Amino acid sequence: MEQFIVSARKYRPQTFKDVVGQQAITNTLLNAIETNHLASALLFTGPRGVGKTTCARILARKINQEGYDDPYEDFAFNVFELDAASNNSVDDIRNLIDQVRIPPQTGKYKVYIIDEVHMLSQAAFNAFLKTLEEPPKHAIFILATTEKHKIIPTILSRCQIFDFKRITVKDAKEHLAEIAKEQGVAFEDDALHIIAQKADGAMRDALSIFDRVVSYCGNNLTRAAVTENLNVLDF
Repeated sequence: MEQFIVSARKYRPQTFKDVVGQQAITNTLLNAIETNHLASALLFTGPRGVGKTTCARILARKINQEGYDDPYEDFAFNVFELDAASNNSVDDIRNLIDQVRIPPQTGKYKVYIIDEVHMLSQAAFNAFLKTLEEPPKHAIFILATTEKHKIIPTILSRCQIFDFKRITVKDAKEHLAEIAKEQGVAFEDDALHIIAQKADGAMRDALSIFDRVVSYCGNNLTRAAVTENLNVLDF
């Protein structure tokens, strides 16, 4: 029995075109890369499951791909993901700052994605200020957070801020329909509509619910099965 990969991971967007419901942001980032206007510190903020970390990873790959032959090169050595929830002390940030000085061996940029950045301690934020304002030419910081109000103003003023919006029911439903077709699942339109509504603007939640309901009712997704599985009161 091969291992099951949840849909949220299996269908994680690999290019900006695949990102659902954030056209304004993906277009801005693409234009910034093409016109060489990309800021050295970006802050992605918005509710959970709307594509912040995904966009950060795509951006990290994209800026290194220029002038590179292999389109599938993922530049894993150039992208550093730090989870600020578990690495939130001054020492963690100091280690990061020491790393930043070293230029990349392949590609043009080193990209540091700091997830859940609002979890950093006050002292860690302060230690980070100088590097964030004047990073070396080869470093780009992408901070991602669900709670912008917890980040100190001195950090906010040094970043270009991108506000991710909740994904509309229509966009979520269309994306679920594509995935259902790819998996060979027959579906009723209403069934997907209920899942998209229940996800409350988060694509990851929509995909998790979709997986759960498909496990429950097999390859025929009916409205009755969805309402029963999600304990939704039918209209």
